[in-house]
Amino acid sequence: MNENAFRISATIILLSAIGISIYFRSKADRESGERVSWKDEGLPMILALRLGGLVLWFSALAYLINPAWMAWARAGLPGAVRWSGIGAGAVCVALIYWLFSSIGAGISPTVATRREHRLVTHGPYRWVRHPLYPVATALFLSFAAAADNWFIAVLAIFALILLAARVPNEEAHLIEKFGDEYRQYMKRTGRFLPRLKS
Repeated sequence: MNENAFRISATIILLSAIGISIYFRSKADRESGERVSWKDEGLPMILALRLGGLVLWFSALAYLINPAWMAWARAGLPGAVRWSGIGAGAVCVALIYWLFSSIGAGISPTVATRREHRLVTHGPYRWVRHPLYPVATALFLSFAAAADNWFIAVLAIFALILLAARVPNEEAHLIEKFGDEYRQYMKRTGRFLPRLKS
């Protein structure tokens, strides 16, 4: 099996996702004209997210530069599973574009809400309040499958756990800004996955 085919495919997927994120985040900064404060995030959460994120990104980058550097975490996945990871990653890129284009200038790097932010209830936000978190996790899990690397998969799950721990703080800010409108929105949507109707 040609490792370069997985590396090239994974690189295209990761760079596409990064490009979409950078484009929409910088556009939101330009359109809003404001810098969102990190103070409400809390120092422990900032440190955990930044350090965990650095390890995750450096692990992915290490695989892309030289797979031998990450060979110690090889999972031994069959080729079909690895190619499924590439396919799932491509789907994640499309979902990332959909959610960023839906939230527009409302995207924020912290739990704080932008001053001019309007509650977004269309696109994936029609069903899920925080679609970026599960989609980003799925992107890195698909990357881990393509890279045949259990360590990257563990880091992706760890990142989701950290983000889930941060959500109550984020939602408190949204309730403070939108009040009952957000409370009603919470009742009809799922936090990370669509709410199943009873």
